[in-house]
Amino acid sequence: MSTDPYTMLKYLMDTLNGPDGCPWDREQTHQSLRQYMIEEAYEVVDAIDAEDDAELQEELGDVLLQVFFHSDIARRRGVFDVDDVARGLYEKMVRRHPHIFGAECLGSADEVLQQWTEIKAAEKDSRQSVLDGIPRQLPSLARAYKLQKRAARVGFDWEQASETLDKIEEEIAELRSAMDSEEYDGIEAELGDLLFSVVNCARKLGVEPETALNRTNEKFSRRFRQVEKGMGVDGKLTLQELDQLWNEAKQKERKP
Repeated sequence: MSTDPYTMLKYLMDTLNGPDGCPWDREQTHQSLRQYMIEEAYEVVDAIDAEDDAELQEELGDVLLQVFFHSDIARRRGVFDVDDVARGLYEKMVRRHPHIFGAECLGSADEVLQQWTEIKAAEKDSRQSVLDGIPRQLPSLARAYKLQKRAARVGFDWEQASETLDKIEEEIAELRSAMDSEEYDGIEAELGDLLFSVVNCARKLGVEPETALNRTNEKFSRRFRQVEKGMGVDGKLTLQELDQLWNEAKQKERKP
């Protein structure tokens, strides 16, 4: 057998999904594997955030396995195979980089991004809305961010970041009103509007909301673990005592 990694992975999938292959692998479908693709992508991000090169190499391999697995399922259905995937990717990247593979000349990353956007739009000319193509299964913060960026392309946007703060305050007032009514659907709707407005503020400030929230999640987790250490065996403390432990954890992080 060839020692070329690409050929080795094709052989691996042929064997696993062959007549004498793994019963579990042979039963999988695109739908049954979808969650694994999502999980593997998040594990890659975790490895990147941890700056762990060994872990990143392994997790990228797991994502690559998903690519080969889905491609082999499609091959067995007679739709496409991994060669078609690779060929299509190559052709698309060449087409979207005319400044590299053609005669055009661009001088900045912003110009490249603008050209990429225009070429991509031309390829997707069957789309009826500027919002078409944004995956519905994206995490909600990321989807809100992309929806807002797309809408901004046609001028539907705040001029200043400060205006988004005014909108946040407006949404907070509407949420308070909904809370007074104690009507669940209204509360849910207004809370969603508030979150959407916060994402808009992040976008105008040049902040990725997923990254910002994840950073806060990590900070909370780190500090709360410190609180737990001070809770004792029974863990029965008043809210005031817990708040004191929280403040101590914050102070520890701030010390040089």
